[in-house]
Amino acid sequence: MLVALTGVGLSAAAGLNASIPFLVVALLARFTDLVVLPAGLTWMESGWAIGVGAVLLLTDVVLDKVPVVDTVNDAVQTVIRPASGAVVFAATSAAQDLEGSAWVRDNPWVPVVAGVLVALVVHATKATVRPVVNATTGGLGAPVVSTVEDGAAIGLSLVAVLLPVLVLVALAAGVALVVVLLRRRRARRRGGAAQDEPVAGS
Repeated sequence: MLVALTGVGLSAAAGLNASIPFLVVALLARFTDLVVLPAGLTWMESGWAIGVGAVLLLTDVVLDKVPVVDTVNDAVQTVIRPASGAVVFAATSAAQDLEGSAWVRDNPWVPVVAGVLVALVVHATKATVRPVVNATTGGLGAPVVSTVEDGAAIGLSLVAVLLPVLVLVALAAGVALVVVLLRRRRARRRGGAAQDEPVAGS
């Protein structure tokens, strides 16, 4: 169970920001014993991989805070974020433990597909909600929401590695937040529609 939660948590973080969980896993693997990378993915902890990840992180952080540009960035990230989800799921020490089970050893594609699907769902939700935030706040909400998403990606990545049992709590909180935002949007639409209705006898 903890194995799956670690993978899900990292993949979900990748759906918010592809570079953050990648860098968390890479840096922990390079400087600590908390993450032990599988033989085929040890390149992640190399200096060049961490450097490229840092540049991509800076680019994403800047672009994601500009209204309209953030929507274009989300479109570009439709491939990158799920790919990152697949990599970080497969790269953690928990994923390496998964490989010890006969079923996963016979189906090595399982962690990769799981990472892609989880990251894709989170990314799709983010890409759907962001235009709503921009429209309802006149674009002023973009940098605020983006900063919250970056913080959530960092927190979720660390929780997934250090306290994977809390991943369920974090994901439940994220789902609740999205539901609240969508309900508020519907309420505002209904309120606006009611105001636009002609008054009888006018």
